[in-house]
Amino acid sequence: MTDYNAMADDDFRKMLNDWLVENYPSELRFPAERMHWDQCGDWYMTLAKKGWLAPGWPVEHGGMGLDANKLLILMEEFESYGVGRTPDQGMTMIGPLLIQYGTDEQRAHYLPKILNGENIWCQGYSEPGAGSDLASLRTAAVRDGDDYIVNGHKIWTTLAMDANMIFTLVRTNKEGKKQQGITFLLIPLDSPGITVRGIDNLGMHDEFAEVFFDDVRVPVANVVGKENDGWTIAKALLGHERIFIGSPKMASLAMNRLKALAESANMFNDPLFVERYTVLKLEIEDLAAAYRRFVEVLKRGGKIGAEVSMLKIWNTETQQRITDLMLDVAGENCGVSDAIPAGDTAVSAPGEFIGARPTTIYGGSNQIQRNILAKAVLKLPS
Repeated sequence: MTDYNAMADDDFRKMLNDWLVENYPSELRFPAERMHWDQCGDWYMTLAKKGWLAPGWPVEHGGMGLDANKLLILMEEFESYGVGRTPDQGMTMIGPLLIQYGTDEQRAHYLPKILNGENIWCQGYSEPGAGSDLASLRTAAVRDGDDYIVNGHKIWTTLAMDANMIFTLVRTNKEGKKQQGITFLLIPLDSPGITVRGIDNLGMHDEFAEVFFDDVRVPVANVVGKENDGWTIAKALLGHERIFIGSPKMASLAMNRLKALAESANMFNDPLFVERYTVLKLEIEDLAAAYRRFVEVLKRGGKIGAEVSMLKIWNTETQQRITDLMLDVAGENCGVSDAIPAGDTAVSAPGEFIGARPTTIYGGSNQIQRNILAKAVLKLPS
């Protein structure tokens, strides 16, 4: 098996780019919206067959085993080529969590099904009334022999309509502090009693969904960790999520689209634009350096502390500033919903702007992240 980490960086970049040119569908470059399974399922399976679906996973679990530097290079090459994001919560969230906290049986059962496309996952955390204050969740699971009976309602569940599995938090004990009595549960979405209903966003794209549970039976064996200890698991997964949300991936992709738009509009002849563009470019370079540090800690088996919240704030607010500048560049085309030609691609400035608005909310709003940093890192009083 190829040791990608031993390759020279330039050779690794060339290998990635050459393979993308040969294998990535040209019609999927720089997609204006988050892609559904029927659009990108074939690409998912192409990555799976290549063995590149889970670049950050250890080799022994079917991943590429990339170190932080090579992982960033892979992100950069995929972003610069305009590779769209697949339904990836299996690879970026539940997979790493099961590697860390799952049983041997759970790893043996679920990890291969992520890698072969049999299981597509979504995350069931937020509820009406329990978003950033996640510990207030009310979806309940009552023990009945070897099963739980689950009733409740999850919302803002990304691409649930494309998934067949959901990892979710349920309340199994109502006594004590609200962070106690929460259990982390894996649920097949084809279980009787589950209803999935799509939600259109501002761009009229059904990226999110509601999931309703009505007397849904779930085996006790589907618990990750221990009953009533799900908050520990949830915090670990939120750490993985905030590392993923905090990666330079989204901001870099937006930057590539801004560059294409600006080149087509001859904006690099404008000194004021170049100054604003350069500031944003440097922000991404600094973010990438910080992200590399956090990834290295995880690679060494270390634990990420509350300071990871910094990444999420940094990345999402940079992405929003990039899309703000896109509107300035697009000018009169800001009222055009369709993507406009920009070099060898097409960019929808208003679509990018709208898509960047919720990034500072999901994964725990940036206001909540600043509170976490203030209390847990700076030790400021409540």
